[in-house]
Amino acid sequence: MGDFLTTATGARPSESNSEATPWRGLSWSIGGDGKLETITTLPNILRKFNPSILGFSTGSSKNTAGLNVAEEGARAQDLPAQATALVKMMKSTSTIDLQKHWKLITLLIGNNDLCLYCEDPGNYSTKTYVKYIQDALDILYKELPRVFVNVVEVMELVGLQHGDQGGKCTMPLAVQKNCSCLKHTQNLIAMQELKKINWNLQSDTSELSFLHRYMQREDFAVTVQPFFRNTFIPLNERGGLDLTFFSEDCYHFSDRGHAEMAIALWNNMLEPVGWKTTSNNFTYNRSKLKCPSPENPFLYTLQNSQLLPVKAEEPSNAIYWAVPVAVLTGLAVGILGGMMWRTGKPVQPEEEETLPNTNAEPA
Repeated sequence: MGDFLTTATGARPSESNSEATPWRGLSWSIGGDGKLETITTLPNILRKFNPSILGFSTGSSKNTAGLNVAEEGARAQDLPAQATALVKMMKSTSTIDLQKHWKLITLLIGNNDLCLYCEDPGNYSTKTYVKYIQDALDILYKELPRVFVNVVEVMELVGLQHGDQGGKCTMPLAVQKNCSCLKHTQNLIAMQELKKINWNLQSDTSELSFLHRYMQREDFAVTVQPFFRNTFIPLNERGGLDLTFFSEDCYHFSDRGHAEMAIALWNNMLEPVGWKTTSNNFTYNRSKLKCPSPENPFLYTLQNSQLLPVKAEEPSNAIYWAVPVAVLTGLAVGILGGMMWRTGKPVQPEEEETLPNTNAEPA
């Protein structure tokens, strides 16, 4: 769920001179083109543990978008409609067992909201932004069983400005048609205000991990992933700005940029709440991929990050929050994988399963 980053618009050179092409198969969170050895995406990482996940995007056609409901120009106000469309799609897909399959949904929105903020601050306030995200989460909570939701904090937009790079492109001139707020880069007060609202969006989004309203079920969790909180412009070997992480228009991300986002998201998912990496310097290196361990073979949520007080009552026999990466069996929505998660000692799964070796090479 999201905007141009999730549609992977501009990830590769456009086949025409008019509009950037959405390369959904290369999307960091839901792309399924190739395999991990050649294309780094979250589905390709998870397929190292379970090749049977479903729902990822391939190619550049909307017909092969899978369960990718993102739209290039989307803003926070579009999220409830995306959530509704996603639920409808899953309910009407014959290969999806809604009650049995575990679902991993990744949501990133806010770049377009920030770009329009200076034109209409009232309609793009932090409160309104978070409300739309909550409305979308409420729909997912009501309609879908067995769900783990990644909510990714919006990137630090102003931090991605860069100047003339030997004539290749000039920022922000190259993105004025996409981001009207970056027309005001010479206005320090306007830029300071944009930085402030950017920070507020990140700060208020981070609180979604702690909302009691999403902790009433033992098969639903919302976890905020903050790897975009402090974004640094990538540098090349000569110390200049490495624009290979950006598309031809220097606004959208290239396939290298998407690979870096996939690595950062995966690593955040394996880090406890409160101890997650909050920066991304775009130094692409596949060896940065973290591996689940026998001691912690799960995706972290608030419950299994040991940030909540221990309850005095006896534990129930229900499935608790710890998503073992090794038993991913299901579908991929932004990416989907089959999941179980728990907070305490392991319990027997509902069905007998053979666990793959968690020490298998992830990349």
